[in-house]
Amino acid sequence: IAEALRDAGYATGIFGKWHLGDCYPMRAMDQGFQESLVIRGGGIGQPSDPVGGEGKYTDPVLSHNGQLEPQKGYCTDVYFDAAIKWIEGTVKQKQPFFVYLPTNAPHDPVNDVPQKLYEQYKAMDLSASLLKKDGGKPSEKELDHLARVFAMISNIDENVGKLMAGLGNLGIADDTIVIFLTDNGPAGRRYVGPFRGTKADVHEGGVRTLFIVHWPARLKAAHTSDRIAAHIDIMPTLLEACGAPVPKGVKLDGRSILPLLEGRQVDWSYRTLFIQ
Repeated sequence: IAEALRDAGYATGIFGKWHLGDCYPMRAMDQGFQESLVIRGGGIGQPSDPVGGEGKYTDPVLSHNGQLEPQKGYCTDVYFDAAIKWIEGTVKQKQPFFVYLPTNAPHDPVNDVPQKLYEQYKAMDLSASLLKKDGGKPSEKELDHLARVFAMISNIDENVGKLMAGLGNLGIADDTIVIFLTDNGPAGRRYVGPFRGTKADVHEGGVRTLFIVHWPARLKAAHTSDRIAAHIDIMPTLLEACGAPVPKGVKLDGRSILPLLEGRQVDWSYRTLFIQ
């Protein structure tokens, strides 16, 4: 998608998790991203951590356009701050942009989390979130782990707010497409609405996630759709919304869900998606 939008005149940047290769030709910078600030491997605290950055969510060592560079601050804050600064530069140049901003949080290990938020959740009674089926109460270790995960999640919420405020300050919030989604259900017993299951389950609590699109210039607020869609639909949707062509010779697995987002009456045949 970065290659397609780059060729359509968009500036392209990624900030956060790539997880599709750390060596040429599979790095983000080799796959269409002109600005790349990413963690190595699939997350911080994994064997791919660079020397000096082992397990460091705070002051991580990130790959910036192929060069390892130590950073200051909590990793999620670093990604969003860098993305906002980069967006400001593209707006000054009057160039449209595509930003991919995938956070590695919330994720194990949870020893390094935003301290102030952790202390707030640690002071709360979170036991209702972890009540066992037999009525037993969660352990202190389980409650501490949950407080740490919640701190990571709230930190993401704050950064999304900061990003939206930044777009507003630049005067581009109405005609910028912002998509918020997650990759799977929680990696433990946490709220999943009316569903059941967690990450690695095939039940809806494990594979069904939220997908929120903000685009006031074109989409009505509070509109929802009950049709089935998946990650494979994002690229064709964005290409249609941006007026960018599908690259020659590329066969897309998904289809554009722009008609669903706009609430148009279209023939949307039943789909079966296979989750392994």
